Amino acid sequence: MNYFITELKRRNQTLYLFSLICLFGALVCIAMVFLNDTVVLGINAWYKPMKFFLSTVIFSCTMGWLMYYLNKPLHTIFYSWTLIITLSFELVYITLRASQGQLSHFNISSQFNGLMFSLMGIAITIITLWTAYVAILFWKRSFPELPTAYLWGIRFGLLLFVVFAFSGGMMAARLSHTVGSVMETTQGLPVLNWSRESGDLRIAHFFGMHALQLLPLLGYYVTRTKQQIIGLSFIYAAAATALLFQALNALPLLPLQ
Repeated sequence: MNYFITELKRRNQTLYLFSLICLFGALVCIAMVFLNDTVVLGINAWYKPMKFFLSTVIFSCTMGWLMYYLNKPLHTIFYSWTLIITLSFELVYITLRASQGQLSHFNISSQFNGLMFSLMGIAITIITLWTAYVAILFWKRSFPELPTAYLWGIRFGLLLFVVFAFSGGMMAARLSHTVGSVMETTQGLPVLNWSRESGDLRIAHFFGMHALQLLPLLGYYVTRTKQQIIGLSFIYAAAATALLFQALNALPLLPLQ
């Protein structure tokens, strides 16, 4: 762990510091779960910003690590600050709404709320498109200094991240995480709050996007050949897609007994 932290700081100090700030934000939200009983949709309001802060820590560290391989300092600076600006906007707004006991996503109950929801969508689209460009660079260029399986893990990880990031558009279009219920469920898995009553689009969204971390790790530590990591990537993509179709068919991942 010490090696990873030191190396990340060397590779991208900007995203390293941003990830530390977000980690602090996550710890504050965890504390607020115990100190504040504000509830949104049946669960403590602070779980949502906590999850977004932790996701941003993981995403920032990953991209800070991977962008180093491109050896394009200007691209890295521009990407890093785009990530910071867009995700800071999301995090501040989500935390503010949680503190008020109100929804941040799918809230179009007023002109202002609708505008903010639209701006959140624009922000996440900008950073996703930027990441798609990074993915294209990894697919087009050769990296002879990297182990072959690791490189293909990075390529498929970025590809699946972009595809399943855009799957969030399905939730935005429906103004709901779930399929098959009139309202957002309160019968969800602990902390994650994934529905146990109906289909939940967040599950495929989560697993698809975290291919960005899992596939490079598998490519580096588990697989030894290009064919092995490509095979694992196709299996992972098929599993995430199956989770998406399961949710679209209004089926929960773990139904209530």
